[in-house]
Amino acid sequence: MTTMQEQNIMTTTLDIHQILKLLPHRYPFLLVDRVLDMEKGKRITALKNVTMNEPFFNGHFPHRPVMPGVLMLEAMAQAAALLSFHSLDIVPDDNTVYYFAAIDGARFKRPVEPGDQLTLEVEIERMKAGISKFKGWARVGSELACEATLMCAMRQIN
Repeated sequence: MTTMQEQNIMTTTLDIHQILKLLPHRYPFLLVDRVLDMEKGKRITALKNVTMNEPFFNGHFPHRPVMPGVLMLEAMAQAAALLSFHSLDIVPDDNTVYYFAAIDGARFKRPVEPGDQLTLEVEIERMKAGISKFKGWARVGSELACEATLMCAMRQIN
């Protein structure tokens, strides 16, 4: 791992190029398009633009395309990973993985459809020994689409 200062990623916003340097995910599984704001050790606000070109819409559901709830949770987890890296001042390397450890209290309040812009808000509840707990919300405009408590673990692999 290197520090964020070494990578010159000290801003509180991130564009797609900076996100690609931090997350290992790629199409079709990269679910964060932009970071609007980040407060070290506290919170992040990020965007996922939902388009009809998403591969999951072919089967979920062809007559009424809806973004799967598990992908909204994954988008929140990816935002949480970006917040963790920023909070710890690290840039993960190829030996660093960020796993889901738990999802609690997931609630889905509104369908997310092509053309929607999903605003992801994640707050750190606690970080200790590589395991972090977050509270997350996904909104379309002012409407809550999804909320959950997430636990993630950062690990080194060989």
